[in-house]
Amino acid sequence: MLKKYFLLFLVSTTLIFAVTKEEIEPHMVKKVNEVLSILKSKELNKETKSQQIISKMDPIFDYTLMARLSLGKEWNTLSNDKKEEFTSLFTKVLKKSYLNKLDLYTNQEIKFLGTQEPKSNRIIVNTVLVGEKENFDINYKFYQKAKDEWKIYDINLLGVSIIQTYRQQFAGFLKDKSFDDLLKNLNSKK
Repeated sequence: MLKKYFLLFLVSTTLIFAVTKEEIEPHMVKKVNEVLSILKSKELNKETKSQQIISKMDPIFDYTLMARLSLGKEWNTLSNDKKEEFTSLFTKVLKKSYLNKLDLYTNQEIKFLGTQEPKSNRIIVNTVLVGEKENFDINYKFYQKAKDEWKIYDINLLGVSIIQTYRQQFAGFLKDKSFDDLLKNLNSKK
């Protein structure tokens, strides 16, 4: 099941550049199609596909916010150097986790189902990954980082938040171990 989540995340992390609120859905459609094209390419090896997908998604994700949210209250106790170190390791682990699942892609398609605006500074883009046997809901959560700049801070896969999943894992780890142990653990996974 975890492999499915990562595949969904991989296919869904097709992303865009900084965009205005009105441009979010059209850019998502464009970038998703570009990433699907990369995944379908028979000329590209896995490493090249990974690099191209990362270059498309990096501009739209706010990895710093994702790292902060995934760590919860512990974030506020850290020095700026520790926050930076954690964000760097978290980002590497996150990217590696889904790039390792490239081989799971088998020509699925993404359908866009519209957007929701739960708050004036939040947009959710609802999609579904259409497979041969199953369909999977993927919802991208955007927030307004600056005027005309929206970034993804979380993705819900099948109703499960990636950030909530990491937060639970990190909180469980930190019950018995130190933050430095967590950094060592992440460093071993990057």
